[in-house]
Amino acid sequence: MLSFWLILQFMMNSGKSRQGWIYRTFRAYVRFIHDTLFYRHIYRIGTENIPSDGIPVLIASNHQNCLCDPLGVLFAFKDRKLNFIARADVFSVHPLISKILRKMGLLPAYRLSFEGEASLVKNKEIFNVSEKELVSGRTLLMYPEGTHQDKRWLGDFSLGYMKLAFEAAELDNFQTEIWILPACNHYSEYCDIQQDILIKFGMPVSLKPYYELYKTRPRTAQRQVNAIVREQIEGLMLNITDSDNYRAIDFLRNTYGRKYAAKHGFRVDYLPDMLLSDRSFFEALDKAKSDGDISVQQIYDDALMLEEEIKKLKIRENHLEKAPGWGMIIASILAMMALLPVWLFSLWPNIIIYKVPALVMRRVKDKMFYNSFLFGISVLITIPVFYTLSFIWALFFVNIWISVFYVFMLPWLGLFAWYYWRCAVRTWQDIRYRNADRAGQISSLAELRNKIEKRLNNILNKNE
Repeated sequence: MLSFWLILQFMMNSGKSRQGWIYRTFRAYVRFIHDTLFYRHIYRIGTENIPSDGIPVLIASNHQNCLCDPLGVLFAFKDRKLNFIARADVFSVHPLISKILRKMGLLPAYRLSFEGEASLVKNKEIFNVSEKELVSGRTLLMYPEGTHQDKRWLGDFSLGYMKLAFEAAELDNFQTEIWILPACNHYSEYCDIQQDILIKFGMPVSLKPYYELYKTRPRTAQRQVNAIVREQIEGLMLNITDSDNYRAIDFLRNTYGRKYAAKHGFRVDYLPDMLLSDRSFFEALDKAKSDGDISVQQIYDDALMLEEEIKKLKIRENHLEKAPGWGMIIASILAMMALLPVWLFSLWPNIIIYKVPALVMRRVKDKMFYNSFLFGISVLITIPVFYTLSFIWALFFVNIWISVFYVFMLPWLGLFAWYYWRCAVRTWQDIRYRNADRAGQISSLAELRNKIEKRLNNILNKNE
């Protein structure tokens, strides 16, 4: 199996040359799955701020989606090899997985609250290796929050990344200038495939002006640089600081937020614009709440009520604004019936590749592992195994060239299967809406939605 052979060769040769053909082939394979199959659109903003290859850079980023976060940053570079500091429990899944992760540049970080006090001594060796790599001109990626967040907010920062950066400078007596590059990850949705992802880089911060301060007051120097880096990251991302009302705010930005974006000149289907719009939307609401406007909390309470009722009926919020007609529903059903044979053909082996990991992940409480697990299993196991089996199976019925063509078509058949199923779900939601409307269950929800929108307009118009 080609992918397994590449992985093994990569493990044996990755230390020899980061630009060797084996490394580049494996990287291209992983990038294709990441950039084409897993994500619909990938936006990389601020890449001009990245220091040139060979300059010591520590990238400090927010952390919201486990392994997907570092992969998004990794593929922002053409062929630069990054070292990652990752949570240690990822390395405990399997010895082979641990070895592959290390060969890919990942190193484990042990945490007091997860791995225990006894494990912290292992960090010294990991940090020593990372410091030497950094001062020699490598690029290192770290997450100051220490763990991923399951919501769009910025957690508390540990100064561990600052300690590592300054100690790396100390290795050669502060002769090397080390840079900290703030970055952020932002997702249209955290889970499932064919979502949008944004990787945004800020302005690099040089540690050189702080070297003298560090020599006498190291903690002060670390805190000062950390404050600058954190402020930049917070300015790059969507940071919903009102944790008590997070769910309501998230619902509103995904519904009314699209109207707000269009009204203010943002492109609703362009994730970088929607990030800016969502930031503006939340800041306006939060300011009104801080100013004592009691209607903001009423909006949040009503939004939660509306969300619950929509979930019960299993419909979409935009149904309340534009009801689907039976003509469109019937046309959609007819189109799906015509394409049903193609969909059934496309299910093998894609239903196994995408659905088996989902069944396994039902036992995992942290949903932020979902896409990382799906991606890792797909890249290392299910895609190489089942694509190879599909090729062998095809050889029994057709010649080798048609078999090769069939295997190359499998990724696109997988995308077709996913979009077909998504269309089927949306059509079923349309039917449920029409049935709920006929049963008189919609009018009260429409009134509630109109009341929320009217209050939102009043608040937002005051702040413009």
